[in-house]
Amino acid sequence: MENIQKQLAQVMSAEQISEEKEKNIATIDFKMVTFSLSGKDYAIDIMSVKEIAKAGRFTYVPNTAPFVLGVYNLRGEIIPIIDLRLFFNIEVEERSDNHVENVIIVSVDDTVFGIVVDGIDKVVGIQKSTIQPPHPLFGDINIKYISGVVESENRLYVLLDIGRIFTNKAREESDEEKPKLVVSKLPQTETSTSTVPEVKHQKIPTIRESSEKKDEPVVVSSAENTNTSEDSPIDFSQERQNFTLDTTSKNASMDYDFFVEELKSLKNFYVTDINSRWVKSRFDSWQEEKGKSNSQLSSEKDADEFLKEFYSENSGKFWSESYANRIFECLPDNTAKQIVVWNPGCGKGYEAYCLACVLKKRYPDSRIRVYAQDVDLLSITNASLLTIPQEYASTWLAPFISESVSGSLVFSPEIKDMIMFEYHDCTNTNSVPNADFIFCRDLLSFLPEDIQDNVLLDFEDRLKGNGIMILGENESLAGKMQWSEKLVENISVYTK
Repeated sequence: MENIQKQLAQVMSAEQISEEKEKNIATIDFKMVTFSLSGKDYAIDIMSVKEIAKAGRFTYVPNTAPFVLGVYNLRGEIIPIIDLRLFFNIEVEERSDNHVENVIIVSVDDTVFGIVVDGIDKVVGIQKSTIQPPHPLFGDINIKYISGVVESENRLYVLLDIGRIFTNKAREESDEEKPKLVVSKLPQTETSTSTVPEVKHQKIPTIRESSEKKDEPVVVSSAENTNTSEDSPIDFSQERQNFTLDTTSKNASMDYDFFVEELKSLKNFYVTDINSRWVKSRFDSWQEEKGKSNSQLSSEKDADEFLKEFYSENSGKFWSESYANRIFECLPDNTAKQIVVWNPGCGKGYEAYCLACVLKKRYPDSRIRVYAQDVDLLSITNASLLTIPQEYASTWLAPFISESVSGSLVFSPEIKDMIMFEYHDCTNTNSVPNADFIFCRDLLSFLPEDIQDNVLLDFEDRLKGNGIMILGENESLAGKMQWSEKLVENISVYTK
């Protein structure tokens, strides 16, 4: 009998536990997104969260607080990125240029922000009644930014009040006047008329190593002193325009900066002095075509469309007779028995073969060696097997074409023997001998600026004194003292 009573008690206890669990599940009325900062668990109301993402390459914005990493193009919408770790004075490791951050996209008063955290965990459902009042012991941050604390699955979460962080709510409810941190406006065409009782200049750390701009100071104003960002929420009520920065902004320079960053992100296209004239001109026409509100790049397809007009004539195909004749006119007299040509970024080989044909026509008595290089292993492997469509049999290429055993048209052995196709990255140490001619169309624009400079130094070292160099049609070395530019048949020819 006693055993039966124990079994009944256990069954009843299990049923009660099950009923209690079902009751708790049925009464879940609050969900939160949980994440970590410096090894501690935090959460925010899921109703404030639009989405979560992984992102990097934020566009640096001058004259903003140190915790503002910059802005980010989220499918065409420009949003500010705030690092909560820096905002709460939590130590952050130095970022690399390609580092990807965990970002929670939140909406506060119809304004969208991205907040960077260490790690994003999961969505947790709780009863709102289980949220306990905030207490300083539960976090390393100012208590006024904490909505409460809650325990779930044996983990204690500090629930943050995003509204207090991004609005004046905390200051308005405080009995004691707090120092006011105002993030200065972005550069404007007119001088700001705002005044502050006391001004302290503080240098903003560079967010991305690839940016070599000198940081401009951020102005932090306070009636008494300047404390850290934890002591005061960001004042967005008066400075909303600092972070919205949509594509209809009148600040054309900022729109252009965002665009430049997207070209780099989507296509590894780097805007520098070499190509900036073309990019700026193309950007103006792009805005007229798309409208300023739709001019930002949102996909690789957009970037391809923008860059379609950048590439040099006859890129990725056999040259026309007109273009071949213009290159012929660019080639100087040269009586050397051996002529060395360097063709980095040769792609699938169309360029190298056509160049070899022009060189053979220009220097029939010289032994010509073309070093054709590319980092695309498949393209460089297949380049030596390139066949010629039948329609080219009657063009300027005809004297350099022969028929293979299979009946397909190929370049003659004489032309093939002139070219050495190599898998090689021109940014690395190169064994190419000193060259009479460097043919490098459109390649430099797809290298970071510091790499561009290094490659140009290598070109300068390897180009013979009487040699010439040809770059892409929309690339220019104007202003670089070590190079002289001469226009021949609408093609820029560079000499040392």
